[in-house]
Amino acid sequence: MITTLIGQIDHILFENDEGFFIAVLKSGEKISGVYLDAKVSSIKGSAVTLSGYWEEHKKYGKTFKFDHLKVNQNPLFFFLNKIIKGFTKKLSAELIEKFGEKGLIDILDNDIERLLEFNGIKEKRLKKIQASWKKYHAMRKLGEFLTPYEVSPALLTMISTAMKDVDEPCTKIKNNPYILTSINNIGFKRADELALKMGLNIEDDKRISSAMDYVLLNYCEQQGNSCVAKELLFNALDELLGFFDKRHLYEVALVERVAESSIVLMKNDRVSPARLYDAEKFLYDDFKTRAKGDSGGFVKELDEFLTKSELKLGEQQRQAVEMINKGVKLLFLVGYAGTGKSTTSKTILDLLNTRYDAKEIMTCALSGIASQRISDTTGYESATIQSLLMKHEDDFPYGVVLIDEASMINSTLFARVVAKIRRDAILIVVGDDAQLPPIGAGNVLSDVLSLALAPIVKLTKIFRQNEDQAITLIANDIRKGIVPQYKNHYEDFEFRDVSIMNYYALKNQLSQKELHELREQNSTNIVTQIVHRVVESIEKARYRLKNKQIKEYLNYFQVITPMKGGTLGSKNLNKVLQEYFNPNPKQCIKRGELEFRLMDKVVHTKNENMTSWSSDGFKIGEDSSNRRIFNGMSGLLFKINEEEEQAFVYYPNEEVVVVYEYEELKSHLMLSYALTIHKVQGMEYDIVVIPMTFSHYIMHNTKLIYTAVTRAKHKCLIIGESGAFESGCKKFESTRRDTVLLEL
Repeated sequence: MITTLIGQIDHILFENDEGFFIAVLKSGEKISGVYLDAKVSSIKGSAVTLSGYWEEHKKYGKTFKFDHLKVNQNPLFFFLNKIIKGFTKKLSAELIEKFGEKGLIDILDNDIERLLEFNGIKEKRLKKIQASWKKYHAMRKLGEFLTPYEVSPALLTMISTAMKDVDEPCTKIKNNPYILTSINNIGFKRADELALKMGLNIEDDKRISSAMDYVLLNYCEQQGNSCVAKELLFNALDELLGFFDKRHLYEVALVERVAESSIVLMKNDRVSPARLYDAEKFLYDDFKTRAKGDSGGFVKELDEFLTKSELKLGEQQRQAVEMINKGVKLLFLVGYAGTGKSTTSKTILDLLNTRYDAKEIMTCALSGIASQRISDTTGYESATIQSLLMKHEDDFPYGVVLIDEASMINSTLFARVVAKIRRDAILIVVGDDAQLPPIGAGNVLSDVLSLALAPIVKLTKIFRQNEDQAITLIANDIRKGIVPQYKNHYEDFEFRDVSIMNYYALKNQLSQKELHELREQNSTNIVTQIVHRVVESIEKARYRLKNKQIKEYLNYFQVITPMKGGTLGSKNLNKVLQEYFNPNPKQCIKRGELEFRLMDKVVHTKNENMTSWSSDGFKIGEDSSNRRIFNGMSGLLFKINEEEEQAFVYYPNEEVVVVYEYEELKSHLMLSYALTIHKVQGMEYDIVVIPMTFSHYIMHNTKLIYTAVTRAKHKCLIIGESGAFESGCKKFESTRRDTVLLEL
């Protein structure tokens, strides 16, 4: 039976990264549940009202399991203490007691210097309070408007920060609560909850339209499609809204969205968000046009040119060079690991260099490390795609553009890049379609190959330096669904078998609980083996860090795993590995169970504009600027300012320093000693270690394992269950997506 409990949180017994915690009230009762509105530590000492039910916890005894938690605090006290920088609980309480709520607000608005009379407030702290109050005091009106609808302080902060430059935000939210979905981290469900509390009709056209956007976003951006069957869209709307006889409402909303050109209705009753349709339609038309172009060719005697080259080409590689020499202006060069894409790319660029100056030739890739690699192997200038887009407002000033690691690039970004490449330029697109598809909507490289939209050369013959090097051969077998000779001794590949003896026999004998415990013990054994490998490598890793070879340190040793959760997931492995790579930090920041330490390896997890400096600009004290920092950038946390509650990260591939407020750490950064395979697409590391277990079986497939193995430059070590590895090598993943390109 649902009941209510009121009390004050005395201390927290347990919490995890997902917001779940167990605590004890002052009155002695234990409570448990999920709290996502703010950091769990921030409500310690707070009076709370809980609704839920009593249950018996196996470890903590009788516990009140709450479904809803409301913090019962003076609104101004909570506002000052949790949102305005410079206030502590003690200071907030004393100031409110001395001046009263209205009096304190008047002082903060009109006479803030009076706070200097108060113990503990000096000039530096006053400036911090003044800047923060100026930034957030407008939130109070928004807070008064939203408080009756039980909006949490964290959500209020999010809304007010995003709408600080909006005129009459209260009126705009009242007119259409779904405008909040345009704010990062506020999806349809949170906006809908508020809208319904405000009394909006469940059949309101604004609600239906916003729900349609949400479903399309989920199906496209999250699942990688760029269009969806109308029937699938309507089924998903039924599930989201709880309707089962309202299809007419969806039809009306869809007609309106098509009329306003925000959604495109295609043949076969498929719908696509207009921006994705426009991107892929542009690519379709552009590739077909470029494919008809003719550069007129370059050298009369290709054999003579190739004889002078240091690089020796195979038959397939030569075919690509011949096509460019015959005048092809758009070429898709596709090859698996070890087939010589880089060698072929360099030869093509050298050929083009006979007419184009080196300054007119630009290579690029999505990640900084991939960009650096193509520059190192070809000798021509390179940049990340994003930096090129930021640098050039108009068309790129290049006669030749080579895009590497094209399998990683989604439709929207691909279209943005291609739109900037002059029509008279030569475009070479290089990629490996055996790798995982891009994060985001579309599958451009794969679609172009399926549709043969442009000239294509596919490299399949593998080259290797000697018989003891097997990474490329093993990866190629995996790609084809063949279990490789993985137990042989190789210079660059090793499999350490940590399997459960007689597992299939035990499976029929043990209970589910016993089987789970056995699997957990085996996962722990795999972690132990990973740690042994870390210990073997740590001295060389630290040597790089000590000598300020930051890029080399970050890319030296990497654990790659299919999933985030579980004993062998990236979250747990990061905690374990942090203790070995960075055991005794001079400073650290704790956020619940998460701990960031000075000199930690970290990765940025969002595409967002951040306060940053060029690395040289930071050294000489230049003013900061706002620049786009991208999901997947790998860096080193090199400075912590405890007084200002800020952490600084250096990203060597991009040569940029970014500052993070403490409250941004959990949402924008994560440790990167261990990363998921999806996170490391386009990256390359000296040593790669991959745990392999049946616990990750749902994720195992040929594309995933192929991508993981090919991240290793010098050594790939797989540790785990041989049966899981063999079954993953046989499990083909076609990764077909519903795309506009294929529909066209």
